[in-house]
Amino acid sequence: MTPQGTPDPQAGAAVKAADRAHVFHSWSAQGLIDPLAVAGAEGSYFWDYEGNRYLDFTSGLVFTNIGYQHPKVVAAIQEQAATMTTFAPAFAVEARSEAARLIAERTPGDLDKIFFTNGGAEAVENAIRMARLHTGRHKVLSAYRSYHGGTNTAINLTGDPRRWASDSGSAGVARFWAPFLYRSPFHATTEAEECSRALKHLEDTIVFEGPGTIASIILESVPGTAGIMVPPAGYLPGVRALCDKYGIVLILDEVMAGFGRTGKWFASEHHDVVPDLLTFAKGVNSGYVPLGGVAISRAIAETFEHRPFPGGLTYSGHPLACAAAVATINVMEEEGVVEQAAHIGASVLEPGLREIAERHPSVGEVRGLGVFWALELVCSKETREPLVPYNATGADNAPMAAFGAACKKNGLWPFINMNRTHVVPACNITEGEAKEGLAVLDEALTVADQYTV
Repeated sequence: MTPQGTPDPQAGAAVKAADRAHVFHSWSAQGLIDPLAVAGAEGSYFWDYEGNRYLDFTSGLVFTNIGYQHPKVVAAIQEQAATMTTFAPAFAVEARSEAARLIAERTPGDLDKIFFTNGGAEAVENAIRMARLHTGRHKVLSAYRSYHGGTNTAINLTGDPRRWASDSGSAGVARFWAPFLYRSPFHATTEAEECSRALKHLEDTIVFEGPGTIASIILESVPGTAGIMVPPAGYLPGVRALCDKYGIVLILDEVMAGFGRTGKWFASEHHDVVPDLLTFAKGVNSGYVPLGGVAISRAIAETFEHRPFPGGLTYSGHPLACAAAVATINVMEEEGVVEQAAHIGASVLEPGLREIAERHPSVGEVRGLGVFWALELVCSKETREPLVPYNATGADNAPMAAFGAACKKNGLWPFINMNRTHVVPACNITEGEAKEGLAVLDEALTVADQYTV
């Protein structure tokens, strides 16, 4: 790692050349991308080999909830590596047991059994398998505006365009519209209307799909990549009630929203809803070593007390990953990271973003919780036409590309998806750092404003 502020262009060029020659990047046309060569990272910042430093408003891919290189977590990984680098998942290992205990203490309700995976997509895969075997049914309902992962089942559940190329059309998935008042599919004018109409639509979907065929409904507690649409009050409890009514397993995907991101350990706590299965990853150990999992209710766990669960992974509960999770959770408790995320959201990000929205004609809506926010960029606040078309690329995406370039020029690395920029810094970002990022965002939006009408 190159020390912060120490340029080494020659080393950067070598890293870049090896990347371009040998690394195959996800979700990309390989010849059309130009990855930045990163020299190092610490806290809420990272830097390149040219000496440029960036405030990371993306938290990696919304996973460095305690920032980069936290010394206590780094030390825990080093200590675990010196003691037991790895061990097969069929054994009881201290780091694995302790990680499971700490996670179970924080999950809502009776979600006390933890199945470890290597990431969020595998967590979703296994949660769906559990639900199907528990109910004896096959079909799953998922929302259009959603993302659940890139593996076979998870990508078929996903609602965004990344699904299209891999959609088998026979994965036992039916989709519905979840609430989103700003672009309401239900012609609602209030949050209450949106909630009641969305629940009616979901129940109609259940009835017409056949309740006896539906194993589970999967929802992100707060949809992440799809736009950070916080559900209206009453929606998640309403979905819970529908699942209870029809004997359907409720899976809440907390891969992105969990572990402090919304100012609670889990976003479902904002609604006092306990799912039957809860998937997690990312913030569980700030992404330092790949880890995900499924938190399992007592009823579903009992299904597999005397019946083998037909699933497993070579690296399930990897000791290095679990040691990182133990250290991360302890750091979050000791340093009040969840409380800090709630404070930064309420005191800095929400008021700051709303002030920015008032100044910029390109900002149609501000929405979010904690350190989980989105700005919906539009051509016109009156028509709400998106600043770029849905799934835009190339010239069609020029306005968002120009906005992103303006952010980076001034030292802010933005999270951009379609016509939105998401404000998703580390959960322990300081007030000063958050205000620094907002100032750059404010200036960069003047570029987006040029494309409004």
